[in-house]
Amino acid sequence: MNLHAMLARRAADSRPVRVALIGAGKFGTMFLASARTTPGLHVMAVADLDPERARQAFSATGWPQGHADANTAAKALRHGTAWVTDDPHAAITAGGVDVVVEATGHPEPGLRHALWCLENGRHVVMVNVEADVLAGPLLARRFTDAGLVYSMAYGDQPALICEMVDWARACGLEVVAAGKGTKYLPDYHASTPDTVWGYYGLTPGQAREGGMNPKMFNSFLDGTKSAIEMAAVSNATGLAVPTAGLDFPPVGCDDLAKRLKPEADGGLLAEAGVVEVVSSLNRDGSAVPRDLRWGVYVTFRANGDYMARCFGEYGMATDESGRYGALYRPYHLIGLELGVSVASAALRGEPTGQCHGFTGDVVCIAKRDLKAGEVLDGEGGETVWGRLMPAEDSVAAGALPIGLAQGVPLTRPVRKGEVVTRAAVTLDRDSLAVRLRHDMESAFAAAPPEDIPGPP
Repeated sequence: MNLHAMLARRAADSRPVRVALIGAGKFGTMFLASARTTPGLHVMAVADLDPERARQAFSATGWPQGHADANTAAKALRHGTAWVTDDPHAAITAGGVDVVVEATGHPEPGLRHALWCLENGRHVVMVNVEADVLAGPLLARRFTDAGLVYSMAYGDQPALICEMVDWARACGLEVVAAGKGTKYLPDYHASTPDTVWGYYGLTPGQAREGGMNPKMFNSFLDGTKSAIEMAAVSNATGLAVPTAGLDFPPVGCDDLAKRLKPEADGGLLAEAGVVEVVSSLNRDGSAVPRDLRWGVYVTFRANGDYMARCFGEYGMATDESGRYGALYRPYHLIGLELGVSVASAALRGEPTGQCHGFTGDVVCIAKRDLKAGEVLDGEGGETVWGRLMPAEDSVAAGALPIGLAQGVPLTRPVRKGEVVTRAAVTLDRDSLAVRLRHDMESAFAAAPPEDIPGPP
């Protein structure tokens, strides 16, 4: 609770925490907006494949004229300006960088950038949850062994959920469920980039004018992003993954403690200690009262009669027994809160959430009947969506992780609703993402794969 004071001291000593941002999309731009008014933080370099987009991000967030005009890393360091480049390796390796924020959203480059950070002694804040779920446990172990921080991004829902779980456990409470809210109906799983805007009440033209990426928005809608985020939470906290995947029950804030508890005690859960996502819509499409669409939650159980009595004495909303309670946060501000992770990594040497194990995975499910020879188009596309699955089951089934499904050709047909297996595709053995995933499973899975399918 003293990060701001620590940053202020760094500012007073003219020793700001120097940051390289990789990816100037929405998350990165929001970080720039908050970093501008955070003492003790200096955004030294921004790398984006489109440097003009990075310059526009500075302009949109109110940075002074000329802040992004430095043309070398050395000049940026000397004058307190930001260097804009299309070369992420140059930004990561630039002298003086303390922390790298990886915000590209794509698994393969995200993993490559993380390895460059490891090789060059940089802490990394991995906004890229896709990369984190694909091989994060392995990266976290390597960073820890090197005395570096590999961290989830505060402000994004997984890190906020992990914080709530940590709070509950540090208070001696039994965590029963943890997760987030979203807008969900079962037919959303079939949504494609061509149909997504109708669900949001937009025309394709309006979406284009707003600069909205249809695949990204479709990933949020079709359930893939929720699965990815809950896999990250499971891997970071050890909370179990529901065997049949996320159920997305319609539950509002006032009913969290009443419904997100085990079936044996009148709730919806098969067991205690799981991740789950709640929907802001009832199955008939009507709105859930006081929904948690933008927020996060944790439900917990008192460890005895005295603690349960304290729940009542201090006004906690509980279930009928008085033994189950809930805490929730109705909003998250993604990149605007990211400075917490940067400061924690640089000043405390601590991550704001980190994968420690491999308990949850996200696998490809066919959105329609797929033919041999078709090429999968990955997260948010028109061919597959990502379902949460226990990692042990995923590895045993040889399921294809959603993070490896971009541009992958099918070698056999797959029916709608079936899991796409690795045996049904041709993977590039030279891909960094494929190799790191294989290494991660070999290190963490109970029964690791023998080899990577694909041509020799």
